[in-house]
Amino acid sequence: MLVRNKQKSKNSTAIVAQPVSQEKKREQENFQDVLILLRNLIEREEKTISMIIDSLYEIGSASLIDKKINSKALNGLLKSIRMFPKPVFKIIALRWVKQKSPLIITNWLFRKVKF
Repeated sequence: MLVRNKQKSKNSTAIVAQPVSQEKKREQENFQDVLILLRNLIEREEKTISMIIDSLYEIGSASLIDKKINSKALNGLLKSIRMFPKPVFKIIALRWVKQKSPLIITNWLFRKVKF
């Protein structure tokens, strides 16, 4: 695998091919392996992730209502109807977790192991 670096001269830009070190290549392969494993884990543990999302929704919605609504009557009403948008939120959150979290977690893990 080659990496292309642009070197600028006074009149033109030349592209010089430089070989990628074995260490960088191995690091990229390991990164891809971890990413694939995390995607597989998330697919297999979809029910667990769904339960986590449910819990976070309940805690977050109650906290948001308490923080933003000062009226006790309105606060109680909103808390009783806060579960109506839950299925839509759950679908969107689960899709986001499946798409984004493997890469976010992989990047975080690699930042932790690099010195």
